[in-house]
Amino acid sequence: MADGPEAPAASKAVALLVAGAFFMENLDGTVIVTAVPKMAASFHVAALDLNIGVSAYLLTLAVLIPASGWLADRFGTRAVFTSAIAVFTAASVLCGLCTTLPGFTLARILQGAGGAMMVPVGRLAVLRFTRKHELIGAIATITWPGLAAPVLGPPLGGFITTYASWHWIFFLNVPLGLAGFAAALRLIPREPPGPAAPFDGFGFALTGAACFGLICGLDLVSRRPMPATAGVLLAASGACGCAALLHARRRAHPLLDFRALAIPSYATTIWGGSLFRVTVNAVPFLLPLLFQLGFGLDAFRAGLLVLAVFAGNLAMKPFTTPILRRFPFRATLLVNGALNGALILGCALLSPATPAPAIAVLLFAGGMTRSMQFTALNTLAFADVPGPWMSGANTLFNMVQQLGMAMGIALGAVALRLGGLLGGGGAGMLPMAHFRLAFLLVGGIALLELPAVFRLDPAAGDQVRRPRRRAPG
Repeated sequence: MADGPEAPAASKAVALLVAGAFFMENLDGTVIVTAVPKMAASFHVAALDLNIGVSAYLLTLAVLIPASGWLADRFGTRAVFTSAIAVFTAASVLCGLCTTLPGFTLARILQGAGGAMMVPVGRLAVLRFTRKHELIGAIATITWPGLAAPVLGPPLGGFITTYASWHWIFFLNVPLGLAGFAAALRLIPREPPGPAAPFDGFGFALTGAACFGLICGLDLVSRRPMPATAGVLLAASGACGCAALLHARRRAHPLLDFRALAIPSYATTIWGGSLFRVTVNAVPFLLPLLFQLGFGLDAFRAGLLVLAVFAGNLAMKPFTTPILRRFPFRATLLVNGALNGALILGCALLSPATPAPAIAVLLFAGGMTRSMQFTALNTLAFADVPGPWMSGANTLFNMVQQLGMAMGIALGAVALRLGGLLGGGGAGMLPMAHFRLAFLLVGGIALLELPAVFRLDPAAGDQVRRPRRRAPG
């Protein structure tokens, strides 16, 4: 952890740098969604064919994230983080220059490789150079990009595509990447090369296969009709995941270190917290569909309503740190988690007759609870993790978080299917009953997080809530 008189200012600067990098990486996962038709026309392919560009990016992230911890330990967080920014920025230029779908897909894979190193290694830099009692503020700073990007991405992509060109979606990363690269060289301390622990190639193959099978299988589950290969991929993913876990327990230096799961506070953020992350990623998927296919609004008005979620995220940010300083993690997660689940369930009550201000208030409140729960979970995850375990705990946490994003989108699609996606509705519309059932399902799953939180020690994470007091004399 950072120390010395300048440590607080330095750790805040590192957290702001990493937050900017996170925002750039997370935005690129969603910003091209509304640009797909224009990009497909530019590549002379069908719009659905461009899904491979989105999938290739997310798959590369999921498969390569497990290697990030080993790279950071071996070469240092500064070297890996700056290299990741450089790769991501260069790949962004290539994406903007592409004229064919195969070339674009390869550029997106390269961009995903940079993102896979940038996100977890950036968080590790914050964890390594921030003192325990300053962790709440640092985690609050780097949490908002993950909340804001999925909401801002689609409308921003639509605006750029409409009033400029889809190429600028990627070219805008260049000044951000150059500024981030220079700031990282200046702010992140140099580290001596770490011990040359052997790279766990077999563990990497098993983990990568498990992540690949899970994301591809979930994508197929959300399609209609569902291909038979979906079940095969999910079963293979489960088998590879179990094999990776057994392999890690038998190896001296495994790629994925599961030791931190023995810490109750960390385990709660992985198991119970994953339910929250899945559901909270399903909501931004469902809301635009509700407003466009359920209410009949155009994309612009639907986007304005969804922005209320982002406004709630931002409005809550100044209050997250004081709340976590004042109230124990267990109480905060229980109360806020119940409110979050109730507000998701409240979306099932929306209808075309609901006044727009009432909808905005509901979504604004939901954005506030999202922000609070994300910050609390992300801080508690590392509150009790000892320094030697931090790298492995961070890698596992980031991998689970990335899978939660993919599972959230799949949950939203499956929830709509269970609501009767194949039935009734007018042209281009879906019956409101489908959305009601979808939100009831997602809200119910969100509430399943609470039993795991209830079992937490009331004092869990207290060491990051209060500054350490120096011994007298």
